[in-house]
Amino acid sequence: MNNKILSIINAGSVDISELKAMLSGMNTVDIAEIFEDLDREKIIQLFRVLPKPMAADVFAYVDNDRQQIIIEALADTEIGDIINKLFVDDAVDFIEELPANVVKRVLQNVPPEKRKLINQLLQYPDDSAGSIMTTEYVDLREDATVREAFDAIRNTGPNKETIYTCYVIRRDRILVGVVSAKTLMLARPEDRIGDIMDTNFIFAYTTDDQEVTADQFQKYDLLAMPVVDTEQRLVGIITVDDIMEVIVEESTEDIEKMAALAPSDEPYLKTSIIRLARNRMLWLLVLMLSATITGSIISGFEKGLSVLPVLMAFIPMLMDTSGNAGSQASTLIIRGMAVGEISLNDVLRVLWKEIRVGALCGLGLGLINLVRVYLMSGQDFLLSLTVTLSLFCTILMAKTVGGLLPIFAKRLKIDPAIMAAPLITTIVDAASLIIYFSIAKAILGIV
Repeated sequence: MNNKILSIINAGSVDISELKAMLSGMNTVDIAEIFEDLDREKIIQLFRVLPKPMAADVFAYVDNDRQQIIIEALADTEIGDIINKLFVDDAVDFIEELPANVVKRVLQNVPPEKRKLINQLLQYPDDSAGSIMTTEYVDLREDATVREAFDAIRNTGPNKETIYTCYVIRRDRILVGVVSAKTLMLARPEDRIGDIMDTNFIFAYTTDDQEVTADQFQKYDLLAMPVVDTEQRLVGIITVDDIMEVIVEESTEDIEKMAALAPSDEPYLKTSIIRLARNRMLWLLVLMLSATITGSIISGFEKGLSVLPVLMAFIPMLMDTSGNAGSQASTLIIRGMAVGEISLNDVLRVLWKEIRVGALCGLGLGLINLVRVYLMSGQDFLLSLTVTLSLFCTILMAKTVGGLLPIFAKRLKIDPAIMAAPLITTIVDAASLIIYFSIAKAILGIV
């Protein structure tokens, strides 16, 4: 269907009635995807063809760059109509990405009541629960009856983001409970909300970190969560669609840090080459300078290597294997901490497990390596033993370091992702060289 609509638009002569009929039967998310393949003129043309009831819904799913193109092409009254139909959290997400001059024009055309709500949400700290919540929810009084609750939902529900869960408040707006649509439908019309509500509910404060809030959604399988201020007054709710965006953002940030990249909010194709280079260069510089440590270690054993230069041939294998072993452990621990499987109190359990895993991996690889080096070195058993013991010890060390460093980083309130592959590889490389040359010195007698 998307391809058919694209061909109609790109053909030049558009049958408006036919196009409207096709669009009216499509999902708003699918329509929003069509805008990605259009130039500026066609974007405006397609948006004006959209049936009015669908326009705001489609606008919410269009990316920020194309939203700005649409806004710049609309009259003031049209802007006000679209923004007023958006849920408050969607409007805030849109406004946060706009230039200041466009924001001013948008807010001037928003009704005063909605403008006040938007400004309120914009004041919350970035990455906080308050910054991603919406104020469009259904609240009920605890002394209301079920019949009165249904009347309230019918009157206000069409403009709310969700009605599957309603929030019970006192007259001072203190949150005292929640009640689901299922509970309301199964209750008797004369029952009081206070008698059927659930008082054991999960909530967030406006200042809570959004990543912590996302963890609670996952832990308790929530579709929505109430947000309260410091005085326990209900100020908004967070819905699962907004939490999904948070999870994607946080996962992307962790992946970038694990790859030694400075986190970026911009999509790859929209990020300038200068910014991409800047994001990469800092960590590359740090890792380059830290790699001089390994060079210094090799220089310290220069005499021994000149006597037995064959030792140089095994350095890349040892460094690569130990680096990969450390990265494997750190990745699993970081992932376990991110999903709540591993806590700071599990440090001894992680240590013991990684020691055993490292010993098994080192033993398996060491035995294979012993045979390989023995055959390749002309049956030099002492050299084979040196390389094999070095491999075993470096894998054991790398697994232990890779498992513990993310936990120590978390305890020091540093993002564990920073302790991932690049940094651990640098640390492990230096340690593996020290182990290798120490064992060579003991077995082969090099200086």
